[in-house]
Amino acid sequence: MRTTGVGPTLADVRLAADRITGLVDRTPVLALDSRVLVKAEHRQRGGSFKIRGAANAMLARYADEVVAGSSGNHGIAVAMLGAALGIRVTIVMAAGASDGKARTIRALGASVVQVTGGVVERDRRAADIAAATGAVFVPSSDDELVVAGAGTVGLEVLEQVPGVTTIFVPTGGGGLLAGVCLAASALSQRVRVVGVEPMSARRYAVSVAQGAPIELPPSMTIADGLRGQRPGAVPWPIIRHRVDDLIGVTDEAITHALGVLRRAGVSAEPSGAVALAGALRRGSAGRAVVIVSGGNGTAGSSTKKTEEPPAELLPASTGESACSSLRCLDGAEESRSRRIAADAIRGAAL
Repeated sequence: MRTTGVGPTLADVRLAADRITGLVDRTPVLALDSRVLVKAEHRQRGGSFKIRGAANAMLARYADEVVAGSSGNHGIAVAMLGAALGIRVTIVMAAGASDGKARTIRALGASVVQVTGGVVERDRRAADIAAATGAVFVPSSDDELVVAGAGTVGLEVLEQVPGVTTIFVPTGGGGLLAGVCLAASALSQRVRVVGVEPMSARRYAVSVAQGAPIELPPSMTIADGLRGQRPGAVPWPIIRHRVDDLIGVTDEAITHALGVLRRAGVSAEPSGAVALAGALRRGSAGRAVVIVSGGNGTAGSSTKKTEEPPAELLPASTGESACSSLRCLDGAEESRSRRIAADAIRGAAL
């Protein structure tokens, strides 16, 4: 966990949007039907939204070595950035994590350490390795810079879909949901933000009901990217204060939503189909956007993009770049690092 005690704000999300420009794609919004739209983060560099938070954290912090705990997609993002920036990377993965994603991480030059337990043990081991080696720990969600980077998904949705009434967000560690909650505060009119969790891993719903963070046993849901056990210290207060609803969906519902997406030409992974599973269960009055958070399957094919219907894009958000937390790159270093990483990641995505 990286926190100043204040927590990220909408301003931090806007700063993140500026910092990661050139490193991430502005993903399209695709029409699933006349009322449901898909924010296609499975077409993002690295195959998921995770590169947004990882890039924001790694550009803002000076490091020769980085350690992260990941179910796979965050690890792929950190490994891609590490290869581009010349940073040594170690990724710790929990029991049951995708072998294909682990292979992709290794192919990108990172080391992989696997633990026998769940997400809590994974993140504890990653933090211990970072402390022992002096590496910078980049959490997959429980970090102010990571949350702010993830929030840029929400900023893009609000710009691309004027009049959106509800955003359905897949929820694991909570970084994406917290970031979208922050982004939603940019509008004067209320946009409903709905978090969708696997039924066997409803750590946020249970914690909100109890009024305090609750740790759950490890889950083996097919949505392997959403097996978090306990709300993060950074996302928790944001989500508790701002989220409008939290929905649980079964593995059967996730499988059904995955089929709907794939028949429509959207190559999501199970975790990426969770938001649609929630939308199909709950429904929404008005215009709804579901975030397809990733498309890295068991083969770990993280850098290839599929052909899908085009979407009209609006100009990217901009903001004044600024550093925060730990030692930061100065403006010249940050710009140079961004250019180097963008060129390398663009090459890997071809």
